Amino acid sequence: MTARQDATVRVIEGRESTLTFDVGGTAIKSTVLDRTGEPVAERLRIPTPYPCPPELLIATLLEIADRLPSFDRVSVGLPGMIRGGRVLTTPHFITEAGPFTPRRPDLVAAWHRWDAAAALNAAFACPVRVVNDAELAGVAVIEGSGFEVLLAFGTGFGAALFDDGRLLPKLELSQAPFRDGQTYDQQLGDHALRALGPQRWSRRVAMALDRWYAVLGWDRLYLGGGNAEHLVGELGHRATRVGNEAGLRGGHKIWSYRTL
Repeated sequence: MTARQDATVRVIEGRESTLTFDVGGTAIKSTVLDRTGEPVAERLRIPTPYPCPPELLIATLLEIADRLPSFDRVSVGLPGMIRGGRVLTTPHFITEAGPFTPRRPDLVAAWHRWDAAAALNAAFACPVRVVNDAELAGVAVIEGSGFEVLLAFGTGFGAALFDDGRLLPKLELSQAPFRDGQTYDQQLGDHALRALGPQRWSRRVAMALDRWYAVLGWDRLYLGGGNAEHLVGELGHRATRVGNEAGLRGGHKIWSYRTL
């Protein structure tokens, strides 16, 4: 797959339309948003391909773009620690067959410090912003005052932190040790939900929230991601559940932020 040859044709002057990708460990969701942040196309969802070197991800995103309306710019949310559009670490794309499968040394090397923003800018021939996927969802739902935290429950676990609406440096809370020698990612991800069922999994999430609140002391907490709908019971700590579509709606708003 080569860079888009018809990028200038696809631009609609003055619309500021944003092609947005919410790239997860299991699936890639995408749509195009208009200048007000509203979708102008049905959401597309395809499985994330594996094994997935950066070149395959680019090719997959270009193929998806061909199925969607015209756009002026691109927003991409990726799992892992993303700073300045560069991938410092990523949990899923370095594996042989997807989340929690064995890592491949060649993929670890290929993804380490990969400049995703520059590579995608060259491929799409238009402005591109790349951030962590939880951060992309967070900008869509926060109020913009006080210390706000979004925790995303999907294939794995993600987090985004905001202070008076300002995006703070990424902390990879998912990789911190939690219990039984495993990380929060392992203990709260989709594999854990399927193994435990919603009731037991929700109690484990509540235990995690108790620990995080003691450290972070947020003013508002948002619980998002595809598995937030499976949370049951009272979780406390000023928690508000938000829809999974936030990961796409943030594609418009991220352009008003200074990304880290």
